[in-house]
Amino acid sequence: MSVPSDLSYAKSHEWAKRLPDGTVLVGITHYAQNSLGDITYVQLPKVGAALQTGETFGVVESVKAASDLYAPIAGTVVAINEALNQTPETVNKDPYLAGWMLKLKPSNTAEIDGLLSPEVYAKQIS
Repeated sequence: MSVPSDLSYAKSHEWAKRLPDGTVLVGITHYAQNSLGDITYVQLPKVGAALQTGETFGVVESVKAASDLYAPIAGTVVAINEALNQTPETVNKDPYLAGWMLKLKPSNTAEIDGLLSPEVYAKQIS
């Protein structure tokens, strides 16, 4: 399973990536999308939504199941990946680049340091 070294990970299989402008991209991991199977629908929050760490921010539906999505850190949603409305299967094809789900303005930038390192996450899923 792919576990990029430039990301931080939540135990619930979401990833977070710090961007140069101070925002954080969020999506689900390769492990999560692989476990779900073919993704058929992604429900995301509205821009402006305030999320708390661990709070449900959306749902991913697949041919196998529906699964809640959880905020890996607290923050305000500043963008969502609108392309997933038309092509939710993008998450299966490329969960780390094209399949990102939302962009957050973090409430506390240090909170990302509390997430799992790539090495720890890789051990969790092995």
